[in-house]
Amino acid sequence: MMLATHAPPYFLIKSHRLLFASSLLLSFPIPTTSRPLSFTTSAARLLLRVKPRRFATMAADSPSALVSPPAHVVGPWYSVPELRLRDHRFTVPLDYSSVDRHVSPKLTVFAREVVGVGKEDQLLPYLLYLQGGPGFECPRPSESSGWLQKACEEFRRGTGLSTPLTPSSMSQLGSAEKVVEYLKHFRADNIVKDAEFIRVRLVPDAGPWTILGQSYGGFCAVTYLSFAPRGLKQVLLTGGIPLVADHCTADTVYRACSEQVIQQNAKYYERFPHDVEVVREVVKYLANAEGGGVPLPSGGILTPKGLQTLGLSGLGSSSGFERRVWDPIIVPGSKKQISDYFLNGFDNWLDFGTNPLYALMHESIYCQGASSRWSAHRIRGEYDDKFNAIRSIEEGRPVFFTGEMVFPWMFDEVFALKKYKDVAHLLAEKQDWPPLYDPAVLSCNKVPVAAAVYYDDMYVNFKLAMETASKIAGIRLWITNEYMHSGLRDAGGQVLDHLLGMLNGKKPLF
Repeated sequence: MMLATHAPPYFLIKSHRLLFASSLLLSFPIPTTSRPLSFTTSAARLLLRVKPRRFATMAADSPSALVSPPAHVVGPWYSVPELRLRDHRFTVPLDYSSVDRHVSPKLTVFAREVVGVGKEDQLLPYLLYLQGGPGFECPRPSESSGWLQKACEEFRRGTGLSTPLTPSSMSQLGSAEKVVEYLKHFRADNIVKDAEFIRVRLVPDAGPWTILGQSYGGFCAVTYLSFAPRGLKQVLLTGGIPLVADHCTADTVYRACSEQVIQQNAKYYERFPHDVEVVREVVKYLANAEGGGVPLPSGGILTPKGLQTLGLSGLGSSSGFERRVWDPIIVPGSKKQISDYFLNGFDNWLDFGTNPLYALMHESIYCQGASSRWSAHRIRGEYDDKFNAIRSIEEGRPVFFTGEMVFPWMFDEVFALKKYKDVAHLLAEKQDWPPLYDPAVLSCNKVPVAAAVYYDDMYVNFKLAMETASKIAGIRLWITNEYMHSGLRDAGGQVLDHLLGMLNGKKPLF
């Protein structure tokens, strides 16, 4: 069985307030994870934010709060092949709207600066990389390759290692209401404020920088264009143009994405026709198991609905890998069962044990002054004839996988999410989300913007992306079906080179 999992979006600075054999094989394309914020510069300096903002450790009324930590601490240079890196730590307020920021709890934002060997002292421009997500860390740069290699020809770059919000750290907050109050500060609006906090302390003369937004990082970049365009020199978007509208756009987004997911399922089974029966067989096994599913090593349960979530990233990326589903029968007459190898793989694919924010905050990224009310769950009900696994088997149809949507039942079946069931429901009903975009500012935009728009993108719908692009003045679009959502990972050097060429005159206007 070839299964793929979803690669969560990147945040670099604050994208999370920075801050994806014998038995039958199911063929599934699977993406790699990339989701935090980063900075980069062309021949320049790159700054990457790898993990979400650090959990606040100082309460306003604590004795330690009387001693303010330094706003910016820089470490020494060190090396990986062909690159030089150094670490930065910034102490930022949890709540920028606080009347007195000094009494707001503090967070640590970690950023890693990256340059080519021998360029440490050169005056290179900065490129801030905003990873997809929300809720996943940016991979640590270990070598010069892909888009990073291209970026380091011209920019300085960095990655972040802020301490993530884990189940253990969030437990310190106590009640579900306090967790919600804390998490409301971890959306794109505050990611941009973190980025600006860092920019004025890092860039010489507090000058503007270039940003590269992948997936949800692109959403953050459009928020940046809306509220802090003076901090931007250029904006590069890859598979990351959000729907810009009042209130909550989740219903519109999930309805459009559901249509795309259906198309991607059809393509998947055309590519791997033998998997039609493989998936049916697994679904039957799970449905007939005691309790309607099989226990997972993590303590959760794998049900037919859970199995379908493997489409999260498997359907939207170009690569794939194989996983054996069934244990081999080595003693005649032994009972058929799903292998521990597959069950462990499933737990790892979800990755909610270390990164619960993706599930908790996913729908909130579409909310402005309105609640999501479990939008994905409601919209899935409109397509029950397509995504009901049991009915699909009964009617002799392929079992369709779902996309990146998060559903309320996941907080019953995924062990790492169970303790956040109340938090998730409160977030789904929360209405007073602040605005994320300013259409009036975008319509008068003066910042050069180039965007790669993937025609077959399963996560960022093409039609909705084009609708927003028509509202951003001066944006240049590269529309292609050569790549899917994972284009920056799969062909990063070519994608980044194409976008930069569109802005520096190397690519024709028409």
